[in-house]
Amino acid sequence: MRSGLIVVASLATLGLGPLPKAQGHDGPPFPIVEERPFGPYIVSVWTDPDVGLEKGKFFIILKPAPGTTLPDELDVKVCVQPKSGRLKEECYDAEKQDLRDQVQYKAEVEFDQQEMWKVRVLLKRSDGKGEVVEVQSEVEATPPGYGPWDLLIYGFPFILFGSLWLYAALRRRAARRSELTAPAPATESLVGISAERPENRDSTATK
Repeated sequence: MRSGLIVVASLATLGLGPLPKAQGHDGPPFPIVEERPFGPYIVSVWTDPDVGLEKGKFFIILKPAPGTTLPDELDVKVCVQPKSGRLKEECYDAEKQDLRDQVQYKAEVEFDQQEMWKVRVLLKRSDGKGEVVEVQSEVEATPPGYGPWDLLIYGFPFILFGSLWLYAALRRRAARRSELTAPAPATESLVGISAERPENRDSTATK
């Protein structure tokens, strides 16, 4: 059983490939602005700030401020710039996502290296009415995670616990089977052997 578990783990490791050296943020998006009022909006901004080909992702969640309603369409932009000022600010359009439960926009931006970046989210009504609402924050752009290794890294404690539980369950089942299939004592043979003993023959003859 132990050798089987080792083989399974080895095959999984080979299938996932070599472990990359990249380190940094690894996991689901996290908030950098949470339920804060900005003009007629309640704004939340979540991000997954990956560097390179994966691109940094921003999710802008909007709710109407008390006593207001959200317009059907908004022009939403996400602008980023290194905090060091080595690059000029770049702005990216956000697209409205088709969700039932909330109004959400998504933007993908280019982070060229790991460092702190200034973030500005610009909200403007598509009909031109009202003022541009600006939301400011900052985030550290980081290399992407380990890809397929994420599942193994985060799931390893559960895999280990499940493997140990399965091993113990199979051991208990095998023990019960051995108890059920064990041969019962041959009582007739034991009686026959007892009758053939010298002392038993003498007592029989005396009677």
